[in-house]
Amino acid sequence: MYSHIWSDGSKIDLPIGKAVCVGRNYVEHAKELDNPIPDNPILFIKPKTSIVRFDRNLTLNKKLGAHHFEAELALLVGETITRGTVSPLQCIVGVGLALDITSREVQNELKAKGHPWERAKAYDSSCPVTAFHRCSLSKSSSYEYRFWQNGELKQHGDSALMLFPLERLLREISQSFTLEPGDIVLTGTPKGVDVLNDGDELTLQLLDYPPAQGQVAIE
Repeated sequence: MYSHIWSDGSKIDLPIGKAVCVGRNYVEHAKELDNPIPDNPILFIKPKTSIVRFDRNLTLNKKLGAHHFEAELALLVGETITRGTVSPLQCIVGVGLALDITSREVQNELKAKGHPWERAKAYDSSCPVTAFHRCSLSKSSSYEYRFWQNGELKQHGDSALMLFPLERLLREISQSFTLEPGDIVLTGTPKGVDVLNDGDELTLQLLDYPPAQGQVAIE
């Protein structure tokens, strides 16, 4: 059973909420998938049933086709954020990393038909999350992270390169729906997304913190 944890292994006293995800927040990632650069953040939601621990075996359904990894900076909401919240950054209590796992074939089919992405994005175990580091965000906060597949560096993210900075993302999200304590915000992925394979060894690292490791099983 998943629960949010701090980097020291202690349990975080917050419920498990939804994951609000941001699409195409890095220019190079949008280009690699031949997608237009958005003028406003593209938002979608993964339910709490999609959220699992990154540092345990990650089991994915082979019937969904090829699963692609998308490494992302993850923000843990500690206080309610609504469209009237004056300082949304102050409502974030933890920062970690996550994978927005995507059934790319399904997503491409849905996009071609103009349908929502949830069948390709919101399925069980599609949001593995690392432990969170306590944080106090400000407008100058910047985070850099890396993702390795079987020891090969695949993605290198830096929040300073995001199209939409962290504070704007939180404000934009809260214009549409409230962020509640225990929710997670996934802030977009850099270039380098690719296919996950059965038996892959995965490593995520937030710069200046120890790496987290997981393994893939596709059944």
